[in-house]
Amino acid sequence: MIVTVAVIALLVLPTAGEPVPGKAAAVGTVQPSAPSSTQPEAAPETAPDLPSGEPPQPVTATPEFAKQVKANELGLIPVIMYHRIMKKRLASIDRTPSQLRQELEKLARQGYVPITAREFATGDIRVPAGKFPVVLTFDDGHASHFALDAQGAPKKDTAVAIIYDVARKYPDFRPVATFWINSYPFGLQNQSDQAKAVQWLNEHGFEVANHTWGHPNLGVLPKKKVREQIVRLERLLKKLGAPLSDTLALPFGSMPHPKKVARTGSWGGMSYDFAGVFLAGAEPSLSPYAKKFDRNAIQRIQSNGKRGECRKWCSQYWLEWLNKHPGERFVSDGDPQRISIPRKSRGNITAKRIGQVNPY
Repeated sequence: MIVTVAVIALLVLPTAGEPVPGKAAAVGTVQPSAPSSTQPEAAPETAPDLPSGEPPQPVTATPEFAKQVKANELGLIPVIMYHRIMKKRLASIDRTPSQLRQELEKLARQGYVPITAREFATGDIRVPAGKFPVVLTFDDGHASHFALDAQGAPKKDTAVAIIYDVARKYPDFRPVATFWINSYPFGLQNQSDQAKAVQWLNEHGFEVANHTWGHPNLGVLPKKKVREQIVRLERLLKKLGAPLSDTLALPFGSMPHPKKVARTGSWGGMSYDFAGVFLAGAEPSLSPYAKKFDRNAIQRIQSNGKRGECRKWCSQYWLEWLNKHPGERFVSDGDPQRISIPRKSRGNITAKRIGQVNPY
C-alpha cells in the first residue's frame, strides 16, 4: 500500500471502482467552532471513579505464541477521524452521540483497543495479544468533545463521556483518544478554564495536541506563516500546562509546501518536531513499523456510513473491509518490545526496527 496525500476540499466525491489501500479518496473537514461563553462546571474534590486509561500489562511473545495469536504487527491500523458530536447534525461529517456510541461499541466487540496518536506515531503500541489497535482522533477541540458536569464527571453525550461508557461495558476497550485543538480548546474562552480542561484530559491518559492556531489551509500559506500557525498553538499548550505536541493534524488535510515544514520547524524562538503528521483521509494507515510508513503524511478514515462520498471511503466501509481481509490487519502480540510478523514479511519492516523482529 502506498500512502497518498490527503484532502484539501471540504467534500469531494470518490472515484468509481473498488478502492484498495493506497488509492485514497477525499473526505471532509469543518472549520473549528466559535468560542463558547459557557463555563465548565466546578468539579468537586472527589470526582466519580472512571475506567483506567493505563495500557494493559505486557507479555513476552515467543515465535510459537505469536503464531498462536496470529500476530501481524505490519498490518493496517484504522485511525478514525471525528469532528462535532451533535444530536442534530449540521454537516455530513458530524456524528450524533448515538452514532459515535454505536461505532465505538462495534469496535470493542470486534476486538479493537484504542491507543493515542502519539503512541501510534512513536510505535509504542500496547494492545493485548490477539487484539487490534485503533486510533480515535477528534479535530478542532469542539465543546461536544469534552466538558465536566456538576459532579466532576465527563458531561453526558460528550465524546469523552461516551468513550468511558463503552469502556465500562467492554473492559478491554481502553478509554483514550487524541484531541487536536485550535486557539479556543473545547469552545472555552477563559484561559483558566482551558487549562483545567486540557490538564484533566492529559491526567486521564488522553492526548491533546496541535491542529494549528486558526485552522487555515496550510497548502496556500508561505512557510513562515505555516510555522507561525503551529508554534502559536504550541505556546498555548505550554501556557495551559500541557506537554508540547508530539503530533499534528493538518487542517483540511492540506499539506504545506515544502512538506517537511509541517513536521519540523521554528518560529519566534520556539521549535517543533512532531513524531507524526496526520492527513484527513481516507484509508487505514500502514503500521509505523513498515518500511513504507510515512510519518509526514499519516492516513486517517472519516467516521461515517456508506452513503454519497463515503460509499467506499469512510469508517463503515473500511471496518467491513478489514473484517473481510483479516490478514491485512495489524494484530498485536501483546509484547511492546517485540514486533511479531509472519516470516515472509521480514523484508517489509523498517531498518531501525529489525532488532525487534520476532518472526514465525
